[in-house]
Amino acid sequence: MSRQDELLDFMRKQIAIEKKIVNSLNKGIKDMKNPPVKGVLKGISLDSKKHAELYSAAITLLTQASRALSQENLDAQRELVEKHIKMEMDLIRKIEEIMPCVENTKTKFLLKIILSDEKRHHAMLKTVLDIIVRAETISEDDLWELLWEGSPFHGAPGG
Repeated sequence: MSRQDELLDFMRKQIAIEKKIVNSLNKGIKDMKNPPVKGVLKGISLDSKKHAELYSAAITLLTQASRALSQENLDAQRELVEKHIKMEMDLIRKIEEIMPCVENTKTKFLLKIILSDEKRHHAMLKTVLDIIVRAETISEDDLWELLWEGSPFHGAPGG
C-alpha cells in the first residue's frame, strides 16, 4: 500500500470517527440542562462535523484534478471571504473590549473560548484568501500572459 493510499485510508477512517463523535455528542446533549456544558459539547460536535468535511475536502484534493476558478467565481469567493474577515475582526474587537468588564469566571471562560475561536477563524479566512483562492485561480490576464509568454513576437509580425 502506497503512502497516499495509507493517507486516504486514514482520512476515510477519521471521517467515520468524527461522525460517531457528532452522533454521540448530539445524543448526549439532547436533554442536557446545563447550558455552559451543553454549549461547549455542542461546539465540539460542530467542530467534529467540520473536521469530517475537511477530511473529505482533503481526499478530494488528493484524488481529483484541481480546476482553475473563473474570474467571476474568484470575485464572489473573495468578496465572501473578505466580508467574513471583517465580521470576525469586529467580533474579536467587541469581545476584547467587553472582557475586562466580565467578573463571572465561568462567563469569562466561555468568552475566552469564543474569542479563541474567532481569532482562529480570522486567521483561517486570511489563509483562504491569501493562499487557496488565489493559488487556484487563473484570471483572464493570466491566460493571456501564458498564451503570449512563449510567443517570440507576441503576435507582432516578424517571422
